[in-house]
Amino acid sequence: MVHVPNAPLLAMRGICKRFGAVWALSDVELDIHAGEVVALVGDNGAGKSTLVKVITGVGPADEGVVEWNGRPVRIARPRDAQALGIASVYQDLALCETLDVVGNIFLGHELGGRAVLDEVAMERRAQELDVLESLSTRLPNFRVPVATLSAGQRQTVAIARALLGEPRLLILDEPTAALGVRQTAQFLDLIERLRDRGLGVLLVSHNLGDVKAVADQVAVLHLGRNNGFFSVPTTSQEQIVSSMTGATNNAVAHRRDRWGEVLR
Repeated sequence: MVHVPNAPLLAMRGICKRFGAVWALSDVELDIHAGEVVALVGDNGAGKSTLVKVITGVGPADEGVVEWNGRPVRIARPRDAQALGIASVYQDLALCETLDVVGNIFLGHELGGRAVLDEVAMERRAQELDVLESLSTRLPNFRVPVATLSAGQRQTVAIARALLGEPRLLILDEPTAALGVRQTAQFLDLIERLRDRGLGVLLVSHNLGDVKAVADQVAVLHLGRNNGFFSVPTTSQEQIVSSMTGATNNAVAHRRDRWGEVLR
């Protein structure tokens, strides 16, 4: 796919999604650039999960345009998103507790033939994923069942699995919800390293402390619509909360000059 210079990695324009008579998303816009962390925030029912499903192909949009590197694309199925380089880690992590660490990382992407898996190659590849050591949650070994791991260790395994395919955009859904203070700080450091490696990161979170710590931009949804785009360094937490609750109406038109400059 040809890359358009200066184009966002992912651009969404006029995204609409409805379930029967209910409009879950209405004319939603979102930009994510490579090497950028964008936080997606909003109250419960704001449409965050629905928008993530549109991006990952789980629930395609009914209307609107999705662009990848400046070119229109259709994300109708999860495999379409994966082919583009979009990976996601959901809050429930979707790990198989009876399998070991290596088995979870390579689940569905095992190395070797149909009859015999190349366990040695898979374990060696797993050891090369630096994310497994990044949270200081050192694993006893790569063959312990996931059921025996702590919340931080499980989170690490889920992210390692997502990074196995070397994605360009990583979606993290409430990644620190089950982590302690120390593990949260280490995880936020990991997000910064992923950004430094040039990945685009979409951070879906209710924790505005995490958002202020690592995000570059914040996109606010309210009742299925955009209600503000903010630059984190120049925006107070109070402004973001006000936009999330609808106390201030920062509804965004179909055009904007730059992220962080809300057009009223």
